[in-house]
Amino acid sequence: MFESIRRSLNELLERATPPEERRAALSRMKETLVQARLGVDDLRVGVEKARAQLERERAELETVRRRKGLAAQINDAETVQVAERFEALHAERAEVLEQKVATQEREVAIGERELEEMTRELKQAMHAPGPMPRAAAPDPLDDGSANVQQEIAGLARERARADREADADRRLEELKRRMTKGPE
Repeated sequence: MFESIRRSLNELLERATPPEERRAALSRMKETLVQARLGVDDLRVGVEKARAQLERERAELETVRRRKGLAAQINDAETVQVAERFEALHAERAEVLEQKVATQEREVAIGERELEEMTRELKQAMHAPGPMPRAAAPDPLDDGSANVQQEIAGLARERARADREADADRRLEELKRRMTKGPE
């Protein structure tokens, strides 16, 4: 998933890099790490959406099964037949969504492990001895993980705000569309 940053880290650690190049490489790696964290956050959001969709599908399946049972009690063969068709459809959708959730959860786990490993490797690269003297000039990238976490949190807040605004816009458009239709 994040092979390019891993290769860059290994190259940085394995060869003697001039201070300017090292700072630039570490800066790019740090930016990539932030993007990777946002990517993993997106994966987590996708899992939550898929879980919600699965729960809705399971609720629909239970409703269809309940209706089928009621129709069978009053000997309504036609309704039972229709309910069986919908029961099969909702059961299949629920099964697919269960597989989707399981797959996405595994993808998140892989992403989290890679992200943890990349973070550890980046910290190692930032503190590795090399041609760049630490005492001569402070490393602008060595700001600790708190600033990185703050930056990530800020980006996540911006994304969440944009998502909420997009959802509000979508709902407003839907409401406008329904209002222009009038009563049915």
